[in-house]
Amino acid sequence: MAEHPASADAPAAVDATTPADATTPGSATTPGDATPSTTTRGSATPSTATPSAATPGDATPSATTPGESTTPDRATPHGAITFRPLTPADLPMLAGWLAEPHVRRWWNHETSPEAVQRDFGPTMRGEEPGEDLVVSVGGTPAGLLQRARWHDFPGYVEKIAPIVAIPAGAVTIDYLIGPPELTGRGLGPRILAAAVTGVWQHYPDATAIIVPVCAANRASWRALEKAGFRRVASGDLVPDNPVDPPLHHVHRIDREEPGCHP
Repeated sequence: MAEHPASADAPAAVDATTPADATTPGSATTPGDATPSTTTRGSATPSTATPSAATPGDATPSATTPGESTTPDRATPHGAITFRPLTPADLPMLAGWLAEPHVRRWWNHETSPEAVQRDFGPTMRGEEPGEDLVVSVGGTPAGLLQRARWHDFPGYVEKIAPIVAIPAGAVTIDYLIGPPELTGRGLGPRILAAAVTGVWQHYPDATAIIVPVCAANRASWRALEKAGFRRVASGDLVPDNPVDPPLHHVHRIDREEPGCHP
């Protein structure tokens, strides 16, 4: 799950799951974007992988993470960011994304049809808590967003407890950007900004979004910070990819209370 502020010219996100809502859960995996996850990928559960970007509001920043180009041909993709529930028809596309090197590096997921059905099927069918959402930019599928309440997965709350306390109602997000041609273009922060907005809309009792990120995925936690998240703790968690060291940074963003600002 589960990297940033919004750009003034970025269109507001629309959540296809509810009328005019902007939302979704998840974390990014692109050269520079990553994804958080403390669970097997597929179920929308608290993540310790490395998220790509999330921010308050419905727009997202044009700022790029280190290594991202700002030349015209690599400009941040425009078009409304929308989300809809993952369906069985999407699984071949998702398997293709999971097999891309920039995604595989961080998600470390099996990509056979059987494995993808096994890991994503239960959430699609409503047998497990959480949500798996297809992210589209300007109507074109661009990635996956996951979101879930931490306390729907008490085992993960227990694992992270030595590092940070998870308040009641807290949500986590995770996401990936699938097509390689969309990576490294500042899209992660836009998706994360829309994801944050969506969490506040769909989880009215949620006061915070908390995302653990593999410390090795610098681009991911930098994206979160650009989106308005702040680092609140660091500690060891089991990484999604065993090649990575266990150190994770935990990032958090809180819902602003009405009347906080004049």
